Amino acid sequence: MYNQTSPFMQEQDLLKTILADLRRTSREYTTATTESSCPMIRSMFNDLTNDTLRLQGELFNLMQQNNMYSASAKAPRQDLDKQLQSAHQAQQKCQQFVQEKNIQRSPYNQSPNVPQHQPNYGNPYYM
Repeated sequence: MYNQTSPFMQEQDLLKTILADLRRTSREYTTATTESSCPMIRSMFNDLTNDTLRLQGELFNLMQQNNMYSASAKAPRQDLDKQLQSAHQAQQKCQQFVQEKNIQRSPYNQSPNVPQHQPNYGNPYYM
């Protein structure tokens, strides 16, 4: 039987476990968002991701204020700027690639996922 005088876990350990679960959940929702082809499902997972990130941030701040969690050392601003610049360049390249591919496709081109119909004259079952 559960003894109410001794806690199941220390409060700090329990909160760290919840924080880790929120991080994991946000990663899973992000993956689901990026793999969704339906706009409504994508939007739902995007909203779930944002809500989970908000909860994770609130819990982290609460734990930090109560000296239950210490943040890692601060990164130099120069390193952050370099990473941000690299991410922006990658994003621009991706957008340029998508735009080029959209321009190359005309309304009369067949979708790349649909196989082209090939005449089957040599097949005796072809009519």
